[in-house]
Amino acid sequence: MMLLNLFWTFFQVGILSFGGGYAALPIICEKVTSENTWLTVAQFTDVVTISQMTPGPIGINAATFVGMRLYGVLGAICATLGFVAPACIIVTILAIIYKKYRKSDVMGGVLTGLRPASVGLIASAALSIITTAFFGAELFEINIKNTDIIAVCVSIAAYILMKKVKKLSSPISIIILSGVVGGGLYLIFGGA
Repeated sequence: MMLLNLFWTFFQVGILSFGGGYAALPIICEKVTSENTWLTVAQFTDVVTISQMTPGPIGINAATFVGMRLYGVLGAICATLGFVAPACIIVTILAIIYKKYRKSDVMGGVLTGLRPASVGLIASAALSIITTAFFGAELFEINIKNTDIIAVCVSIAAYILMKKVKKLSSPISIIILSGVVGGGLYLIFGGA
Protein backbone atom coordinates (compact mmCIF):
# COMPACT_ATOMS: atom_id res chain seq x y z
CA MET A 1 0.00 0.00 0.00
CA MET A 2 2.88 2.39 0.79
CA LEU A 3 4.47 1.73 -2.61
CA LEU A 4 1.11 2.34 -4.30
CA ASN A 5 0.87 5.67 -2.44
CA LEU A 6 4.39 6.54 -3.60
CA PHE A 7 3.50 5.62 -7.20
CA TRP A 8 0.26 7.64 -7.05
CA THR A 9 2.01 10.67 -5.54
CA PHE A 10 4.59 10.78 -8.33
CA PHE A 11 1.92 10.02 -10.92
CA GLN A 12 0.16 13.21 -9.77
CA VAL A 13 3.46 15.11 -9.97
CA GLY A 14 4.01 13.76 -13.48
CA ILE A 15 0.57 14.95 -14.56
CA LEU A 16 1.14 18.45 -13.18
CA SER A 17 4.76 19.01 -14.21
CA PHE A 18 4.49 20.95 -17.45
CA GLY A 19 7.80 22.51 -18.41
CA GLY A 20 10.16 19.71 -17.49
CA GLY A 21 11.97 18.58 -14.37
CA TYR A 22 12.75 22.00 -12.94
CA ALA A 23 9.09 22.95 -13.15
CA ALA A 24 8.25 19.72 -11.28
CA LEU A 25 10.54 20.49 -8.32
CA PRO A 26 8.13 22.74 -6.38
CA ILE A 27 5.36 20.19 -6.88
CA ILE A 28 7.60 17.33 -5.72
CA CYS A 29 8.72 19.43 -2.76
CA GLU A 30 5.11 20.13 -1.76
CA LYS A 31 4.11 16.46 -2.08
CA VAL A 32 7.06 14.97 -0.19
CA THR A 33 7.62 17.64 2.48
CA SER A 34 4.15 19.02 3.25
CA GLU A 35 1.43 16.62 2.12
CA ASN A 36 3.14 13.34 3.00
CA THR A 37 5.94 14.60 5.31
CA TRP A 38 8.30 11.96 3.96
CA LEU A 39 11.23 14.39 3.94
CA THR A 40 12.13 17.72 5.51
CA VAL A 41 12.84 20.69 3.22
CA ALA A 42 16.54 20.34 4.03
CA GLN A 43 16.48 16.65 3.07
CA PHE A 44 14.64 17.52 -0.13
CA THR A 45 17.31 20.12 -0.93
CA ASP A 46 19.91 17.34 -0.56
CA VAL A 47 17.88 15.18 -2.95
CA VAL A 48 17.80 18.03 -5.48
CA THR A 49 21.55 18.53 -5.12
CA ILE A 50 22.22 14.84 -5.77
CA SER A 51 19.73 14.90 -8.66
CA GLN A 52 21.64 17.80 -10.22
CA MET A 53 24.93 15.94 -10.04
CA THR A 54 23.73 12.67 -11.59
CA PRO A 55 23.08 12.14 -15.29
CA GLY A 56 19.52 12.35 -16.50
CA PRO A 57 16.50 14.61 -16.11
CA ILE A 58 16.30 16.24 -12.68
CA GLY A 59 12.62 15.43 -12.13
CA ILE A 60 13.13 11.72 -12.75
CA ASN A 61 16.30 11.71 -10.67
CA ALA A 62 14.49 13.43 -7.79
CA ALA A 63 11.64 10.91 -7.95
CA THR A 64 14.12 8.04 -8.01
CA PHE A 65 16.11 9.38 -5.06
CA VAL A 66 12.99 10.07 -2.98
CA GLY A 67 11.70 6.55 -3.68
CA MET A 68 15.11 5.05 -2.89
CA ARG A 69 15.37 6.98 0.36
CA LEU A 70 11.91 5.88 1.47
CA TYR A 71 11.61 2.25 0.33
CA GLY A 72 14.86 1.20 -1.31
CA VAL A 73 15.11 -0.11 -4.87
CA LEU A 74 11.42 -0.99 -5.09
CA GLY A 75 10.51 2.52 -3.96
CA ALA A 76 12.85 4.01 -6.56
CA ILE A 77 11.21 1.95 -9.29
CA CYS A 78 7.67 2.85 -8.16
CA ALA A 79 8.41 6.59 -7.85
CA THR A 80 10.18 6.69 -11.22
CA LEU A 81 7.42 4.78 -13.01
CA GLY A 82 4.82 6.98 -11.35
CA PHE A 83 6.63 10.10 -12.54
CA VAL A 84 7.10 9.01 -16.18
CA ALA A 85 3.78 7.19 -16.76
CA PRO A 86 1.67 10.34 -17.17
CA ALA A 87 4.17 11.82 -19.62
CA CYS A 88 4.04 8.69 -21.75
CA ILE A 89 0.24 8.71 -21.74
CA ILE A 90 -0.07 12.47 -22.31
CA VAL A 91 2.54 12.59 -25.08
CA THR A 92 0.86 9.74 -26.92
CA ILE A 93 -2.53 11.47 -26.73
CA LEU A 94 -1.05 14.86 -27.66
CA ALA A 95 0.81 13.38 -30.62
CA ILE A 96 -2.47 12.05 -31.97
CA ILE A 97 -4.24 15.38 -31.39
CA TYR A 98 -1.33 17.46 -32.71
CA LYS A 99 -1.13 15.38 -35.87
CA LYS A 100 -4.80 16.03 -36.49
CA TYR A 101 -4.93 19.75 -35.51
CA ARG A 102 -1.36 21.03 -35.94
CA LYS A 103 -2.33 23.96 -38.18
CA SER A 104 -5.01 25.21 -35.75
CA ASP A 105 -4.71 28.63 -34.07
CA VAL A 106 -6.13 27.15 -30.87
CA MET A 107 -3.22 24.69 -30.65
CA GLY A 108 -0.73 27.56 -31.03
CA GLY A 109 -2.55 29.54 -28.32
CA VAL A 110 -2.47 26.63 -25.87
CA LEU A 111 1.26 26.13 -26.34
CA THR A 112 1.92 29.86 -25.98
CA GLY A 113 -0.15 29.97 -22.78
CA LEU A 114 1.86 27.20 -21.14
CA ARG A 115 5.19 29.05 -21.41
CA PRO A 116 4.67 31.63 -18.62
CA ALA A 117 3.40 28.95 -16.24
CA SER A 118 6.55 26.91 -16.82
CA VAL A 119 8.77 29.93 -16.16
CA GLY A 120 6.88 30.66 -12.93
CA LEU A 121 7.25 27.09 -11.68
CA ILE A 122 10.98 27.10 -12.42
CA ALA A 123 11.40 30.44 -10.61
CA SER A 124 9.48 29.06 -7.62
CA ALA A 125 11.76 26.02 -7.44
CA ALA A 126 14.86 28.21 -7.68
CA LEU A 127 13.67 30.51 -4.88
CA SER A 128 12.83 27.57 -2.66
CA ILE A 129 16.23 25.94 -3.15
CA ILE A 130 18.13 29.23 -2.74
CA THR A 131 16.36 30.18 0.49
CA THR A 132 16.94 26.74 1.96
CA ALA A 133 20.61 26.66 0.92
CA PHE A 134 21.44 30.24 1.89
CA PHE A 135 19.18 30.82 4.90
CA GLY A 136 18.17 27.30 6.05
CA ALA A 137 14.50 28.32 5.96
CA GLU A 138 11.35 28.46 3.87
CA LEU A 139 10.85 31.49 1.62
CA PHE A 140 8.72 33.51 4.06
CA GLU A 141 10.73 32.51 7.15
CA ILE A 142 14.04 34.07 6.06
CA ASN A 143 16.17 35.58 8.79
CA ILE A 144 19.20 37.43 7.40
CA LYS A 145 21.12 36.62 10.61
CA ASN A 146 21.01 32.92 9.60
CA THR A 147 22.67 33.52 6.22
CA ASP A 148 25.17 30.83 5.28
CA ILE A 149 27.97 33.13 4.10
CA ILE A 150 30.06 30.27 2.73
CA ALA A 151 27.20 28.97 0.58
CA VAL A 152 26.49 32.47 -0.75
CA CYS A 153 30.16 33.17 -1.52
CA VAL A 154 30.74 29.81 -3.20
CA SER A 155 27.59 30.27 -5.30
CA ILE A 156 28.59 33.77 -6.42
CA ALA A 157 32.15 32.65 -7.18
CA ALA A 158 30.84 29.65 -9.15
CA TYR A 159 28.56 31.90 -11.19
CA ILE A 160 31.37 34.36 -11.95
CA LEU A 161 33.78 31.55 -12.90
CA MET A 162 31.16 29.96 -15.12
CA LYS A 163 30.68 33.24 -16.99
CA LYS A 164 34.32 34.38 -17.15
CA VAL A 165 36.49 31.23 -17.47
CA LYS A 166 35.73 29.20 -20.61
CA LYS A 167 37.39 26.00 -19.34
CA LEU A 168 35.15 26.02 -16.26
CA SER A 169 31.90 26.65 -18.12
CA SER A 170 30.96 22.97 -17.85
CA PRO A 171 28.39 22.39 -15.08
CA ILE A 172 30.29 19.26 -13.99
CA SER A 173 33.56 21.13 -13.43
CA ILE A 174 31.72 23.93 -11.59
CA ILE A 175 29.93 21.40 -9.33
CA ILE A 176 33.16 19.55 -8.53
CA LEU A 177 35.14 22.74 -7.91
CA SER A 178 32.31 24.22 -5.78
CA GLY A 179 32.10 21.02 -3.74
CA VAL A 180 35.84 20.96 -3.09
CA VAL A 181 36.06 24.68 -2.24
CA GLY A 182 32.86 24.63 -0.15
CA GLY A 183 33.92 21.48 1.69
CA GLY A 184 37.31 23.00 2.44
CA LEU A 185 35.78 26.25 3.68
CA TYR A 186 33.31 24.40 5.91
CA LEU A 187 36.16 22.35 7.36
CA ILE A 188 38.23 25.45 8.03
CA PHE A 189 35.48 27.75 9.31
CA GLY A 190 33.06 25.12 10.68
CA GLY A 191 29.93 26.22 8.79
CA ALA A 192 28.16 29.50 8.42
